This record gives sequence, structure tokens and C-alpha cells, in this order.
Amino acid sequence: MKKLVNVVEVEGEGLVALLGEKVLIMCMNYFYAGTLSGVNDTFIQLEDAQIVYDTGKLKTKTWQDAQDLPGTWQVQISSIESWGVSGR
Repeated sequence: MKKLVNVVEVEGEGLVALLGEKVLIMCMNYFYAGTLSGVNDTFIQLEDAQIVYDTGKLKTKTWQDAQDLPGTWQVQISSIESWGVSGR
């Protein structure tokens, strides 16, 4: 049996490391894009958020089909599958 006996919390990794960056958040049902402006144990907060219905080619400068969301937008961390810097 293998056991983890020493846990070390490393500051500034994961979603926290992307605060202030333009990100793409891939969730179970939808994709979201925007500037990551907040992170806690339950949700993330996006400014200038969009729901992305069609990314198109991922290396292009714009989304194929993205709709602006009103105001600041929250996304549940429990539904996030992956994330990264989008630069869009």
C-alpha cells in the first residue's frame, strides 16, 4: 500500500496563479472565457465574461461563437474540467 504522509500547500499554483489573466474555463456543459478576477473554495469569478459556444480553431485570435455575459460572472469549481490562459 502507498500512503501520502506529507502534504505541502504551495501558494500561487493552479487557478490562483492565473488571477488577472484571460482564461478559457472548460466545464461539464459549457465553456467560459474572461479575465479571472477571483478564486475561492467554491467558485471562480470572471470579468468581461463570455459563454463560448464554438471555439473554432484554438490558435485564432477570436472565438467562433461567444456571447457576452452580463456583469461579473461566477463559475462553480466543481463543474470545471480544465482551464488555461486563452490570450483572447
